[in-house]
Order: sequence, then C-alpha cells, then structure tokens
Amino acid sequence: MKVAHVVRQYLPSIGGMEEVVRNLVQYQHTETNYQPYVVTLDRVFREPQQALPAHETLDGIPVHRLPYRGSERYPWCPQVLKTLHAADLVHVHGVDFFYDFLALTRPLHRKPLVLSTHGGFFHTAFAQRLKRMYFHSITRASSLAYSRVIATSENDGDIFSQILNKRRLAVIENGVDIHKFDDTASPTLQPKLIYFGRWSVNKGLLETLDVLAALCVQQPHTPWQLTIAGREYDLTADAILAYATHKGIAERVTIVPGPTNQELRQWIAQACYFICMSHHEGFGIAPIEAMSAGLRPILSAIPPFKRLVDSTGVGLLLAAADPTTQARQIAKWHTQHSLQAANGPGRAAARSAASAYAWTDVAARYTQQYDQVMEVRA
Repeated sequence: MKVAHVVRQYLPSIGGMEEVVRNLVQYQHTETNYQPYVVTLDRVFREPQQALPAHETLDGIPVHRLPYRGSERYPWCPQVLKTLHAADLVHVHGVDFFYDFLALTRPLHRKPLVLSTHGGFFHTAFAQRLKRMYFHSITRASSLAYSRVIATSENDGDIFSQILNKRRLAVIENGVDIHKFDDTASPTLQPKLIYFGRWSVNKGLLETLDVLAALCVQQPHTPWQLTIAGREYDLTADAILAYATHKGIAERVTIVPGPTNQELRQWIAQACYFICMSHHEGFGIAPIEAMSAGLRPILSAIPPFKRLVDSTGVGLLLAAADPTTQARQIAKWHTQHSLQAANGPGRAAARSAASAYAWTDVAARYTQQYDQVMEVRA
C-alpha cells in the first residue's frame, strides 16, 4: 500500500518536522509493507529564490515538490491533489493549508486521511485569541474528514481532545534518531556547551549568549566555551558573532553554519553540555539527540522540556529569571558533575534516557494506526 506523506517542508530543509518525517518514511520503506512517498513544497522557506527539483529520490524515498503561493504560515498549494492518485492513504503533517484543503476536497480525492499534529499552531504566543477561534471552528470542521489524528505530544493530545472524540485521537510522541550522534560527547568533563539546530529567534540563542557572558563574569578562571552549530534562519552567523562581540565573549564562542552530521559529531565530541533556551517547541528533538550522544541537557523550562526532564530525571531546567541566576544554576550543576567520575552517571544517564525515544517502537505504533484505518475502510 502506498502512503503519501504531505508536509510543507522536507529535505534539504532542516527542522523537527522534517526530521520526524524522514525517520518515519525510512522505517516504513525498510520495515513495513507500506510504500511511502513525500509531497512537499519546492522551496525552503528561508531560501525562496532557490527552486528545488520537482522530483527526486532521497534515500530510496520518492519526493515530489510543488510550487506554492502565499506565506510560509499558510502556503497555498491546491495542485497537491495531482500527487495523490497513487496513494492508498494520505498522512498529513502539521495543521496548515494542506490539512484544511485535503479535508475540504476529500469528496474529490476519496483517500483516508491521517494527521500528525506537530504542535498544531499553538506553540507560539502569536495571535492566540484568533488561533483559538480558528481552531474551534475551521480546524474542528476539517477534523471531521480525518480517520485518525495523531497528537505528537501529550500537550497536543490535550488540545485536540477539545474537538475530537477519543476514538479518532491517539497520542504518539515523536521518535528520535538516537544512532546519529550515539556516544559522541566528550568522555572527560569540560566546561564546554553546544547548541545545534536551526538558528531561529525562538531558540533563544541571544539569551544563551547572555548566560554565557554571566558565566564568564562569575567564573573568570573557568574556561567556559560555547559552540553554536546549525542552519541559518532568522539569525545569521554574522548576527550571532556581532552579539557575542557586543557581550565581550566572542573568543568564547565558536559559530558553525551548515555542518554535515559528520562535522557536527566532531564538535559534539568536544562538549559535555547541550544548551537550548527555546521560547517554545512542539516537541523538542534536539535535546534527545544530544542526550543520545552523552551530552547533559541544560534547557529552558517550557512544557515539552519540563516533561522531558521530569520523565527521564536527566537535565537542568533554567529558572525563568535573569541571566545571572541562570548562570549560577549552570555553575552549580557543573560543580556537582565535577564531583562524579568524568564518564560516570551524568553521561550514562543521558544516553540511557534517550534510548526510550528510539524510532523502532514509535514507527511501529504508526503502522498500527494505518492498519486500523485501512481495516475500517476495507
């Protein structure tokens, strides 16, 4: 059976949703009887001038890319219907134009629809009142066309339970590729932090630099270092460097734009802590990838990160306070780890906790949902 995965951004775009879809289709391609293909847009949102190939095969997975109009929040792409003729089931990722349009046109395409929520559109504070009105009207109406809605976090499950009955709603938290950086972190404890991921404003990178500056003031004789690696987005390498220079810590910061996974492994190998001060996340994949490497996570106290630390018992949640207080928390935590064996409980606990998020079990639960939907249809 063929499954069309419809997602607004896919490789070479880098992000949490893209990573989830990549891992899910790889599992289905190699481990199940479902034959996945990806339908996505033909431009990376932050590089709109560069059109991507209309058709491409990536790691054995056919990828079909379509032109669009409108904003990245709600890209208009009605030609998606042309790509669904071969599909037996359509899996929509994210609550956006594709979600609404494929619900509206279900009498035309007649394909069973499955949704993965990926945070919906409530994980930012922007236009909350308007979003709630839209959610309880348009989103509710569109949901009637979906055979199954899969919430990718407990928080999403709570939100979507307001408009769905439990029979059509399942919670499957995202899987994570725990092999990509497995056991990579420095075996010796060092005051070295790393952030890797997209350089968007919501990731709190400038606030992270504020905390590093406070650490350097509080512990002038401790050689704190920070590596910021990933893909430029709202912030560029020049903007990050300018801010680090403004804070007087440019020599303590290494900026690595666009690293390959192999290059990123080399930078992770020099670090002991992963830091992410995100303002919001739908789920938060990077901290778990970091934990699989043996990095100890230092995180903002947003709900997904709090749930991660509470459920695993691993990590430090930073107080919602000023950088000076947060720096003191990190310094104290580092001292506590220094009293342990360098390759001891902290590193081992992080790797062990990450193993619970392996894709094998998570993807198998998706397959069960597909099977149930197709059985009902039969």
